[in-house]
This record gives sequence, C-alpha cells and structure tokens, in this order.
Amino acid sequence: MGERAFIPVQVAVVTVSDTRTLATDRSGQTIAELLTGAGHRVIRRDIVRDNRDEIREALRGHIADREVDVIITTGGTGVTPRDVTPEALAPLVSKPIPGFGELFRWLSYAEIGTSTIQSRAEAALCDTTYVFLLPGSTGAVRTAMEKILLAQLDHRHRPCNFVELLPRIHGERED
Repeated sequence: MGERAFIPVQVAVVTVSDTRTLATDRSGQTIAELLTGAGHRVIRRDIVRDNRDEIREALRGHIADREVDVIITTGGTGVTPRDVTPEALAPLVSKPIPGFGELFRWLSYAEIGTSTIQSRAEAALCDTTYVFLLPGSTGAVRTAMEKILLAQLDHRHRPCNFVELLPRIHGERED
C-alpha cells in the first residue's frame, strides 16, 4: 500500500468572546494559521458573543453549510456562567466524540496540572460536520491543534483519522 494523499478540509473558525475582534483574536488566529500551514482551507472566520442563542445560530449555520467540513471554536468552555459554548452545541449533536475532551484534558494536565479539570473542551459530529470546542487560551488551542487535531485532520495519519471517514459520513446520512 502506498502513501495516502493529503486531502484538505474546509474549516470554519468561530471565536466566542464579548471582547475580542478579528484583529485581537490570538487564539482564533493561531487555529487559522496552523490549519492553513498544514494545507487546510479556513473558509469562514467569525467572532460570536458569549450568548447561547447566538453561538447556537452560528454553529447551526456552519453545520448547514455543505462547504464546511469542520468547525473549530475557541472560548466559552470554562465553568463560569458566561461559558455556554457546550450548552449551545448540545441540541445540535448527532454523535458525541467523548475521546477528544478526555485526550485534551490528559495532554493539558502535563502543561497546567489539575487546572485542566476546569476545561469543558469537547467534540461531536453534527449531521455531517465535525465540531471541536476548544478553550479560549492560546496555549490550550495550540495543545489541541498540535497534539490532536492536526493529526486527526490529516488523511495520511495512521491507523485512522477523521478525514478518511468523511465520505462515509456524507454518504450514510441518517434520516
């Protein structure tokens, strides 16, 4: 068997924040730079206020957009009352991917110790779109991207990856 070809995915990056702008959003910029550096296409980039309904509507719009394969959010995954990104996503989830959050917290523990327990990073398949919820800190974003997502979004990664499943996910839609 030969080497698999790289297959770029199309990504929407959503930053959840009341204070950041595209110019000041270091975490969203880090995600976009790492993705494009790996060969993927960032086709949407949004800033959404820390509001459950606004976050849900942004996610719903990207999930419905057949051009978007993957949504990566940053922000709103902590435990304060304003952190509502997981709650916004919850009704849109077709299949949770609990291993992502578990692995993220395990990797993060090596960097920030028990403080990782405050992260509610998670992932899910929503209809035919992968959604990854990352914390707002640039360090956490870098950990998730460099230690998990860049490999899992690379069709060449063995033994398996998320990209190789996309044709089946798109072809086997559940009605």
